[in-house]
Amino acid sequence: MSDGSSTILPLELVDRCIGSSIWVVMKSQREFVGTLLGFDDYVNMVLENGTPDGYKKTKLSKTLLNGNNICALVPGSQGPEA
Repeated sequence: MSDGSSTILPLELVDRCIGSSIWVVMKSQREFVGTLLGFDDYVNMVLENGTPDGYKKTKLSKTLLNGNNICALVPGSQGPEA
């Protein structure tokens, strides 16, 4: 019984974000913005040109984020200031 609407699974949405900008909010209240290069079944993810929040805006060439510590993902976002 289909009502015409399509459903999308969470990992499918993350997969569609590969190569795009993503804003990642960590459980520790840290935030990263970068281009999603890839992820695994545990949502460990690799960001390119990631910029962590904090006192200094430091560009990181590649960053590995532990999926257990990710609180929220915002696809297509440049972060809270954008």
